[in-house]
Amino acid sequence: MSECARVIISCCRIALHSCYQVLCCKDPPASCLEYDILCIGLTNAGKSTLLCQLLDENTNKVTPTSGFNIRAVQFEKAILNVKELGGGEGIRKYWSRYYQGSQGVIFVLDSASNEEDLEEARLELHCALQHPQLCTLPFLIFANHQDKLDARSIPEDCGRAGAEWKRTLWKGGNTNSRV
Repeated sequence: MSECARVIISCCRIALHSCYQVLCCKDPPASCLEYDILCIGLTNAGKSTLLCQLLDENTNKVTPTSGFNIRAVQFEKAILNVKELGGGEGIRKYWSRYYQGSQGVIFVLDSASNEEDLEEARLELHCALQHPQLCTLPFLIFANHQDKLDARSIPEDCGRAGAEWKRTLWKGGNTNSRV
């Protein structure tokens, strides 16, 4: 794995830790606290690969998630139970069934996607931001595939996405295992 990929994964871990700090308003007790985090995004945005990299697992044989997948990301003082939901069109209509109990959201965006897919991602993010069970939660938008030539910059994505994205935490990165 290249040095660039390691730096990006470290930044993502820092961002997840920041989400943890937002969720916890006081010093945690000696034992590990657990938080339920939702990870959503369109198909092939890189959700599964992101989780594999956060867990220091091999990313060469990652397959798209059909349904959902729950992974525990361990930090020194917290465990983030990340519920990754498949991003296929047939699965997205069921996302809201998994929202209950979530304490934060990671929205993975393919920053190299075409205009049509970017608009579809914007609509899905807008629905999530407006949902009663998610509208008060911290959101991390991970603009993935920054290593691709046609990748948009984060400000470019934000400008196209609309005002509702402004209250979220943006993080750019790459989960391509062949960096």
